[in-house]
Amino acid sequence: QGKFTLLRDSRTDGSFLVHHFLSFYLRAGCKVCFVALLQSFSHYSIVAQKLGVSLAAAKEQGQLVFLEGLKSCLDLLFGEEEQPGQPSPLQFLSCDLRALFDFVRLSLGAGHGGKGPVLLVDDLSVLLSLGAAPVAVLDFIHYCRVCVCCQLQGNVVVLVHSNEDSEDEENELVVNSLCHHSDLILWAEGLATGFCKDVHGQIKIIKRLSLRQAEQDLVQIYQYKIQDRNVTFFARGLSAAVL
Repeated sequence: QGKFTLLRDSRTDGSFLVHHFLSFYLRAGCKVCFVALLQSFSHYSIVAQKLGVSLAAAKEQGQLVFLEGLKSCLDLLFGEEEQPGQPSPLQFLSCDLRALFDFVRLSLGAGHGGKGPVLLVDDLSVLLSLGAAPVAVLDFIHYCRVCVCCQLQGNVVVLVHSNEDSEDEENELVVNSLCHHSDLILWAEGLATGFCKDVHGQIKIIKRLSLRQAEQDLVQIYQYKIQDRNVTFFARGLSAAVL
């Protein structure tokens, strides 16, 4: 509890990590606020069903608070309000990210079974594409960490897209800043050698021991293959393509 986990992907799609954490925390009985900016509710629901979790049931029971970012953007841009009189969580399109933080704070304020709440964001890079400033995005994450990790003793899990060769300086600024503040980094990367049917990419697990102790970060690297209902991990050079 009280940890900030950064999911980072480069030259590949790291969304399988988001689906893992979503199903993991729901099965654990934690209350989850899912800020979904990339896909629709039906998309996440179909994947969750394959993993043995019903998002619709969790939503009805109050365990899952789901913000469908794509729909909220359209409602805000075209002047349609689902609940008249209440500010949209994506009000930052015309001002700042305070409304989105208030949405998170109010959603996780009431506990669920005495377990630490969880904030899950997929993905943070979309906020930059919608016009939010890098400083505003970093402030939003900082306040979420203080509220969820420190005050509520919960966890924050955030996905960001990254490309070291990209000319998007704002996105790289946000990614690098978040890396310095993370307790754990799961970095999914595409293979430098290109496509392989037996190896879909490699994941670098970085445990930030240097945050609280005078020790070097612990780094582990595995390769993985995404299957229909799970993901297989193995050491480099031990895939079916090699053996």
